[in-house]
Amino acid sequence: MSVLIVGSTALDSIKTQKAENPRLLGGSASYASVAASFFSPVQMVGVVGKDFPRRYIRLYESHGIDLAGLQIVPGKTFHWSGEYEADMNHRRTLLTELGVFETFNPVLPPTHRKTPFVLLANIAPSLQSHVLDQVQRPKFVVADSMDLWLNIALSDLLKLVKRVDGFVLNDSEARQLTAESNLLEALRKIHRLGPKYVVIKQGSHGSILSGPKGLFVCPAYPLKKLVDPTGAGDTFVGAMMGCLAAAPGSIDRNLRQAMVYGSVIASFCCEGFGLTRLARLTRAEIEGRVKELRRLTAF
Repeated sequence: MSVLIVGSTALDSIKTQKAENPRLLGGSASYASVAASFFSPVQMVGVVGKDFPRRYIRLYESHGIDLAGLQIVPGKTFHWSGEYEADMNHRRTLLTELGVFETFNPVLPPTHRKTPFVLLANIAPSLQSHVLDQVQRPKFVVADSMDLWLNIALSDLLKLVKRVDGFVLNDSEARQLTAESNLLEALRKIHRLGPKYVVIKQGSHGSILSGPKGLFVCPAYPLKKLVDPTGAGDTFVGAMMGCLAAAPGSIDRNLRQAMVYGSVIASFCCEGFGLTRLARLTRAEIEGRVKELRRLTAF
């Protein structure tokens, strides 16, 4: 089955203590779509300006991503610049130029409205709800979020989570949303807001799933060298959704394995700047690392 992914498409300028790379392909939809494409057909919806490099269009196309919903409009593409500290756990934004993304109005082509799996990647919750208004009887809808929307659009976010099957956020956002320091208590409170499934991302500590079948703790693959963590969370949830769309059977049956694949592909993402490592990733490499992670966590 196909996955519909709606989110941001951007040009990222990323600086670490060791290197600096300007205007890389970025955005939540870009990372999630490339990650999902290793498993399922992907329909990506986003907006870019006329300055968007043609080589990035070719990168999408090389992964078989359907770009019928990608708007190319006059103006400049969303540009973000950030710098990481030495430990890579903290970064600061140097520049944000919204460009054409400021007036983004996601409109789904008719061919996209019946897509069974829908990922509302990280954009304003009002836009995520606008996308939900256009889809028709999806099988599984997941929304990703971030602290910005908790700060400036909480009311819209609370309306959104009532409408989705799964909700994904990181540990600090879960604590902020629920005013709970304990993540298990935070999970319980988030379920009360509506979603049947909740995934809390914990970076290098993996992730936690809470759903009808109880809890699952998904490990992160241990990396010897971290190059750039930008987009790892988007990659994780994109790969998870692609894996779910490809697997026969119920969501409950497949979700844990899908999270493991998401964790593995996110680890590859962190081995290069932007999408450079994912662009040359092979399915054989993915399966090899999944096998290694099984060995590392078996007891």
